[in-house]
Amino acid sequence: MGFLEEIKRRRTFGIISHPDAGKTTLTEKLLLFGGAIQEAGAVKSNKIKKTATSDFMEIERQRGISVATSVLAFHYQDKKINILDTPGHKDFAEDTFRTLTAVDSVIVVIDVAKGVEEQTEKLVEVCRMRNIPMMVFINKLDREGKDAFDLLDEVEQKLGLKVTPLSLPIGMGYTFKGIYNIWENNIQLFEGEKKQTIGKKIHFQSLEDSKLEAAIGAPSLQNLKEELELIQGVYPKFNRESYLKGALQPVLFGSALNNFGVEELLNCFVEIAPEPLPKDAEERLIEPKEADFSGFVFKIHANMDPNHRDRLAFVKVVSGTFKRNNPYLHVRLNKKIKFAAPNTFFAERKEIVDTSYPGDIVGLHDTGNFKIGDTLTAGEVLHFKGIPSFSPEHFRYINNNDPLKSKQLAKGIDQLMDEGVAQLFILNLNGRKVIGTVGALQFEVIQYRLLHEYGAQCGYENLNVFKACWIEAEEKNEDFKEFKRIKQKFLAHDKSGKLVFLADSAFSLQMAQEQYPDLKFHFTSEF
Repeated sequence: MGFLEEIKRRRTFGIISHPDAGKTTLTEKLLLFGGAIQEAGAVKSNKIKKTATSDFMEIERQRGISVATSVLAFHYQDKKINILDTPGHKDFAEDTFRTLTAVDSVIVVIDVAKGVEEQTEKLVEVCRMRNIPMMVFINKLDREGKDAFDLLDEVEQKLGLKVTPLSLPIGMGYTFKGIYNIWENNIQLFEGEKKQTIGKKIHFQSLEDSKLEAAIGAPSLQNLKEELELIQGVYPKFNRESYLKGALQPVLFGSALNNFGVEELLNCFVEIAPEPLPKDAEERLIEPKEADFSGFVFKIHANMDPNHRDRLAFVKVVSGTFKRNNPYLHVRLNKKIKFAAPNTFFAERKEIVDTSYPGDIVGLHDTGNFKIGDTLTAGEVLHFKGIPSFSPEHFRYINNNDPLKSKQLAKGIDQLMDEGVAQLFILNLNGRKVIGTVGALQFEVIQYRLLHEYGAQCGYENLNVFKACWIEAEEKNEDFKEFKRIKQKFLAHDKSGKLVFLADSAFSLQMAQEQYPDLKFHFTSEF
């Protein structure tokens, strides 16, 4: 198969939602339909407790939430599909924001009972800013929930989307009988309560088919006809171009747990979702079909295998082909590096891959060369945009609880910060280390991972910081010199040596901005 055909086969997407909307379950079922796993919950922990395939960190298995993005690849209908399953919990949103730089489209999962929730709004806002094509999957139809049309209105109003339903539920909760698939023009009826097997699909020639009335009953059929008439009158017809521009969002209904509507979602997705898209670099726009390789690191994961202390850098291939054992330019370090064992992923199962194409996610073993946002190319100097560190909201001093393990603690902090789990600030005044996170739960994750992966024990002390701001100024500027002298107690450097102002209150930040108008205060590290 030729290079251009390989690009056309690729579909790389992320799954986003509020916690507990069923995102990880949906990922499992997509793998199940793709033939990549034989049963849901295929990763067994202690041979008793089944956990989701994509939740591979020990702490995720214990708490039942996803705290890191996992990458899964499988083949379906001659397409190579790369799924990035993101954390839904708001404390790990930064990992999700970065992952959205590596996807070409997104599936938004919404709980039928809870509707649109806060975290979904934030993530969809990021997708809208970047015009990422989105599909909406309304999940958990086997439970009692909101009316389908009320949900469609809520999605439009709260998320600012323009929707078009491509399937419709027949009943809900106890009265749930199945799904009418507008896209494929068929009906899948609910048969039995088996939750791990895939139900049968029944095809009908038209809504007037007598078998249909016998299957779902006259009242349900009448209701379905009325709802379809309403959809045709109120919602725009699906238009792929509008969807690809991020101007129209198809909506499908289902129940991931019961395998309902999942195959329909996958079939529709494979047909309409975009191939790998061009990506902006500071220098120019990079097209996937360019012959020369380019890609960027959007995630780093330490200790994927705790026995081997390995770090993996996840690279999204943007253009050209990535070949094993070829030397590529690491732009930030300005040196060529070869990779003997690049990986493709299936949660924690990895396979060595010889050639990767645009849209693919490649795992590169890393000995400390990579940081998030780094660019690899065949030789051209490029810097891909849009992978910032956000200003943290929670700050604590980190202390070593076991002086004999100070080397392990230093290494652990260093590697976890490179992963982007949190940010490290070193105070100029006394050299104390401060950890800044987007969510408080991340402190627990850091403590747990330092102990279990590095054998280091840490403790925390509260620190009163309102906001971290990256400072940009001319070194010779008199205002800047005075600012550094007066605010020295509140100044620190981040991991890459940039100056950061740790403002202790909203008032002191506002005063500093007014007193020093020549200084620029940035709330992300990318400026």
